[in-house]
Amino acid sequence: MNLKLTEQEFFNSFELLKNYCEKNNYIGWDPFDGLNSRLFRFLQLHRSKFMRLAIIQFNKNCPLNFRPLFLIPKGENPKGLALFLSAYCNLYKLEPNINYLEIIKQLSQKIIQLKSKGYNGSCWGYNFDWQSRAFFLPKYTPTIVATSFVVYSLLDSYEITKDENILNEAISSKDFVFKDLNKIKYNNSIFLSYSPLDNSVVYNASLLGTRLLARIYSFTKEKDLYELAHEVVKSCVKEQNDNGSWVYGKMKIQNWIDSFHTGYNLESLFYYQKYTGDYSFQNAFLKGLEFYRNNFFTNDHLPKYYHNSLYPIEPHSLAEYIRVMVVTNNFKTEKEKIDNALSWLIKNMQSKNGYFYFRKLKHYKIKIPYMRWVQAWMFNALSYYLIAQKNESNM
Repeated sequence: MNLKLTEQEFFNSFELLKNYCEKNNYIGWDPFDGLNSRLFRFLQLHRSKFMRLAIIQFNKNCPLNFRPLFLIPKGENPKGLALFLSAYCNLYKLEPNINYLEIIKQLSQKIIQLKSKGYNGSCWGYNFDWQSRAFFLPKYTPTIVATSFVVYSLLDSYEITKDENILNEAISSKDFVFKDLNKIKYNNSIFLSYSPLDNSVVYNASLLGTRLLARIYSFTKEKDLYELAHEVVKSCVKEQNDNGSWVYGKMKIQNWIDSFHTGYNLESLFYYQKYTGDYSFQNAFLKGLEFYRNNFFTNDHLPKYYHNSLYPIEPHSLAEYIRVMVVTNNFKTEKEKIDNALSWLIKNMQSKNGYFYFRKLKHYKIKIPYMRWVQAWMFNALSYYLIAQKNESNM
């Protein structure tokens, strides 16, 4: 497959997506928002774990969007807003105009308003109840994943606006990590819990926590931030497979290897090293990067969700791949692969209204326009693509 991405094709796609997201005020549905159904709550169908899982999976995997029928409202997701915020910071760096600056300020304040209440530091969760096979989290229960993405976006915003309130909100999240998250210890290892309500070991969650601590450390130089981050990174690197991969988590039901969580791990290792100056895990990073580059695309440059299976094809997977390659300075070597995949995605999975479809399975597509999972990720990734293009043109 050779679907060379033209500049006009990219520009048209980006503008269509940008217009769609702005027109909808970054508000939309989510693959996992089934438990927001007012109908199911009225019928008391959300009370058992089995029914919660069934409701979420039905709404996630059904090619038809029953959310209006089930009275599931569109919502604002803090992590989605964070992805948009970081993207607008990228756009402002490329073109420092007043419109982008206003959006940056508005998104920053909206995100701060949505922080979870009752915790030691600033922290964020999702705008829906969420049941996984491992644990249940009520709406707005903060997670280290959401908080890490939000803190990075706020610090991106601070670097442009110089608003001390934004900086203080971001820095205070260190107290959430130290005082609210559980620390899981075994075999001389330590991991961060996904949320304050569980004790699960999810490697990308722990590594995203170290990414958060490392960037705050770059501002405060507090030794305890570095020490905890170092120990958690060391623990996660010990769990890396010989081929450079990581399974999702420690439980037997979490033994899959997928594209975007692998990307989170690598991005976190890269930023940990960048912001602490500790490059003792560089070999693990390079081994993981090699696995990532070699196992998540077909020979025709279609993005794979799992290392050993093509389907589902999701924009989310390609979006994180683009981010990783840009931030780790590997975009040039991967550009042809990315351009082919992006061109295919634009031609086959972008609506004429601008939004990207959720996923393509072997025999059908799910075309529901999820705001956080797809649009925010693609918007964010394309902003990084623009950064990489500018860097190339300046070389």
